[in-house]
Amino acid sequence: MSEKSIALIGLGVLGSAIAEVLISNGFEVYGSDVDPDSRARALALGVAMRPSIAELPGENTPVLTCLPSSDALHAVVGELVASGVTGRTVIEVSTLPVAEKEKARASLAAAAMILLDCPLSGNRIMALQGQLTAFASGDEIAFAGIRSVLDGFCRDVHYIGPFGHGMKMKICGNILNLVHNSVAAEVMVLGMKSGLDPKTIHKVISGSGSSSRMFEVRGALMVDEDYRREGMNFSIPLKDARIISEHAASLYCPTPVYQAALQPYYAAVAQGHHDEDASAVCTALEQAANVQRDRSCK
Repeated sequence: MSEKSIALIGLGVLGSAIAEVLISNGFEVYGSDVDPDSRARALALGVAMRPSIAELPGENTPVLTCLPSSDALHAVVGELVASGVTGRTVIEVSTLPVAEKEKARASLAAAAMILLDCPLSGNRIMALQGQLTAFASGDEIAFAGIRSVLDGFCRDVHYIGPFGHGMKMKICGNILNLVHNSVAAEVMVLGMKSGLDPKTIHKVISGSGSSSRMFEVRGALMVDEDYRREGMNFSIPLKDARIISEHAASLYCPTPVYQAALQPYYAAVAQGHHDEDASAVCTALEQAANVQRDRSCK
């Protein structure tokens, strides 16, 4: 087995992008996914797909999980435990409640495996550009042993501390991501209704003190109305919103700006944009402001 090998479970929107970048950086990537379409796409990328988790490489190959729900995580953990392989390090990059990750960690620990909590900041577009950030937490020695995997597809890798602190940092980051995206849309719509050209708005603000990474990445999609480009559809931020809101409520910590920034997301989904990139919040606000774009130059 190559020293640069990884078993990746969950090859959806983000997982497949991670696999693509790892392969381009010389990693041997093995994969498993319950969805036939995801399996086929991953195979086309060069992922060595396996019919089941039990058939993934053994203890010398770390496992990376990129999953949509707590139920999916617990199902995967059950299969890892049932495989009988011990000594594995499992890198869990999904955005899921800390309590659910703690349950998964306990199950794996009982089977002599280590779970690291390593959620990621960024979407598919940023992943393909090698622009993800990892917030790693858990056993520090185990983290040192798998850091090269995270470095293989992330721009920045931060060790945050004890298990679960990665998710807590991710929650803080996700609040900023969503707020910046809604504010970017608000700025684009106000600018267009004021008579400014959207391309000019994006060009002038990008790189200035008023800008943000979300404005620069998603603002470009708003300019082009390129919402079918696969970045991150609305299911992910709305799923994360429940995690964030419950976490904040458990600490009696108000998040009024975040809650306000969620409203354009709900409006966009109500208008039929659920499966488009979350930058389509711009369309929802355009409709609310009765903005009619001049598309004659397109």
